[in-house]
Amino acid sequence: MWIERWDPEDEKFWKEEGGERVARRNLAFSVLSEHIGFSVWSLWSVMVLFMGPEYGIDPAGKFFLVSMATLVGAVVRVPYTFAVARFGGRNWTVIAASLLLLPTVAAFLVMEPGTSYTTFMVCALLTGVGGGNFASSMTNINSFFPLREKGWALGLNAGGGNIGVPVVQLVGLAVIGASGGPRVVLGIYIPLILLSVLCAARYMDSISSVRNDTGAVRAAVRDAHTWIMAFLYVGTFGSFIGYSFAFGLVLQTQFGRTPLEAAQLTFIGPLLGSLIRPVGGRLADRHGGARITLGNFVGMGAATGLVVVASVRESLPLFVGAFIALFVLTGLGNGSTYKMIPGIFQAKAEGKGLVGEEAAAYGRRLSGASMGLIGAVGALGGLGINLALRQSFQTVGSGTGAFVAFLGFYGVCSVLTWAVYLRGKAVRRTAAGADADVKSQLSYAEV
Repeated sequence: MWIERWDPEDEKFWKEEGGERVARRNLAFSVLSEHIGFSVWSLWSVMVLFMGPEYGIDPAGKFFLVSMATLVGAVVRVPYTFAVARFGGRNWTVIAASLLLLPTVAAFLVMEPGTSYTTFMVCALLTGVGGGNFASSMTNINSFFPLREKGWALGLNAGGGNIGVPVVQLVGLAVIGASGGPRVVLGIYIPLILLSVLCAARYMDSISSVRNDTGAVRAAVRDAHTWIMAFLYVGTFGSFIGYSFAFGLVLQTQFGRTPLEAAQLTFIGPLLGSLIRPVGGRLADRHGGARITLGNFVGMGAATGLVVVASVRESLPLFVGAFIALFVLTGLGNGSTYKMIPGIFQAKAEGKGLVGEEAAAYGRRLSGASMGLIGAVGALGGLGINLALRQSFQTVGSGTGAFVAFLGFYGVCSVLTWAVYLRGKAVRRTAAGADADVKSQLSYAEV
């Protein structure tokens, strides 16, 4: 259904004319579609657990399979971001959900020993379409809610989607525990995909006034803060999705866990990381996004240091415990970095001399345009993690080398967060008469 008039900022429209009810209905079915999209995107983190010696694929080959799914999922986020305005939220959700049948049915048909590695690679690449659902879903829901409720709505939408990762891993655990094969997992998801398609077609809406703002996109691309935040999002969301795909495979390869033993542990970290994401946003509201993000990266560095120690000592309990802590921190960081983005562009607007609604409108335009780009680049972190682990296992026979590299990366993220978004607070105390750009920078930490 196309909605011609949509004005959620009008309290009467929102409360008395049914705007809130319509928005919440669309949110509910958006979460369903995005949740299943994340599950499909994560399918190969489960499929590789079923691929024993009879498949003839070494650990490096398995890491490459999951990394290619991550790559496509990151790349398609950019066109998915703009598809909502082009086709309408409801229509694109139907299309995007329907596309999930391609990788699922394809894998169902070929998932058996003797299938060529190239065929498996094509199936893994196809699952990347599930990664794009996040971008279009967030763009769509952003249009439905008033500014005062966007944080709650987008947090719920993102968290409900992210939980699709541990859910598909739990399904895999149940199937492995019941001595089932990989086709059982795929057979469970095919009817769920069809259900999400039908629900989107029946219960969702499109807002006719939503348009792609190409001017805002060009401005966001030219703004350095878009790319700085994308780099930081590589460290948070990129780590979350990369570790989600790789954790079970590392347990099998480095610690000799059976598929069932690995599956019993794989889902815990992604589940906790998904559930805690809104907490990161709330902490950022209270204490400042940059402060929480900096503390988060320091914590991620400490947890990764423990992962390195556990990897060298081959201590499974310490390895699992440190990795779960790392997952929790990635979830907190997902929330705090995303909360920084609107405040950064709001502060830039004020630095340009804009005030009130004019400044708010500028911030909304630029932050909305930048989020799709930031989400796409951030997801590429998952590709980097899996390729680094693949190289590490090929070179030294363990993941230790990759974990040391990740530790260094989190150190760079910590320094960058402090230098760009926090260092100015000290400068302001000692230097009066700072120019507008510096003044706007100083307020980022308060976001």
